[in-house]
Amino acid sequence: MGTAERQEAPGSGGGPARATAVRRPEASAHDTPARTGAPSGYGAVQEGPYRPLWVEEPARRRRLPDPVRTSAVRAVLIIAVTLLQAMVAFLCTLAGSWLAFPMVLSSVASTVVATWGALDVWVTRQVWNQRHGVVSTPSSTARALRRERRKARRAARVAARAQERIRRQGGGTGQLSHP
Repeated sequence: MGTAERQEAPGSGGGPARATAVRRPEASAHDTPARTGAPSGYGAVQEGPYRPLWVEEPARRRRLPDPVRTSAVRAVLIIAVTLLQAMVAFLCTLAGSWLAFPMVLSSVASTVVATWGALDVWVTRQVWNQRHGVVSTPSSTARALRRERRKARRAARVAARAQERIRRQGGGTGQLSHP
């Protein structure tokens, strides 16, 4: 913690000397080190004309592909309009307005369209993943099956080599011992 203490002079306040702690903000891990030579994190003030306004951090998740993002934005706008229509229909119904019935009908139609928009995002994402070959990690059972198949193939190759070796040592006649 970067703290500094100030003490008032004994005669200035008419009472005993009291100490007040002044906390300085600590530098975060993203702050640039101060140019004053003081170690970073001890409340050193940066001097000079350049001081970055923000520090870019790497994204935690990858950005959505353009077609998927477009359909997601479209779906969010449709859903927002649907919610707005439903709220207006509800308020018109409470007020007893003639506009209530047409708004309820349009809200039902908008709900169907909003459902289509949400499904469009899902389908677009699935199609993009299929076309662009997103690599999926195999499950542990698939890995185990592949491992067993490899072991079986390896054992078959070893047995075939051993059989070939026996044939070569027998003089090519196929007999294991000489009479």
